[in-house]
Amino acid sequence: MEARETIITKTYATILYALAVLEKYPRSQKFLLADRIETMLLNILEKLLEAYYSGKEVKLVLLESINIDLEKLRYLFRLSYDIKCINIEKYDKLTEMINEIGKISGGWRKSLT
Repeated sequence: MEARETIITKTYATILYALAVLEKYPRSQKFLLADRIETMLLNILEKLLEAYYSGKEVKLVLLESINIDLEKLRYLFRLSYDIKCINIEKYDKLTEMINEIGKISGGWRKSLT
């Protein structure tokens, strides 16, 4: 499986896992923090699909944007943990999944330069 397909598959799996976690956020954060995270994850998937079918220059721009979005997600999940919306196990799992996507996107970006 190519790196491009792998990253899309891993991102999809991350979204499935995160949606189950976000569903359990307290009402006070469901419509703010949880919605923001969900939207960001879906945007990352959309950008990956665009990158998959785009030319090299567009791919590089999209992959850089994805890198920034992944960093934002790391902080949103850290905030979620700090305000006790998620436990340490879920935080660790989500961070691991996001880091894996970051490694693959970084490798993909590097292969283009």
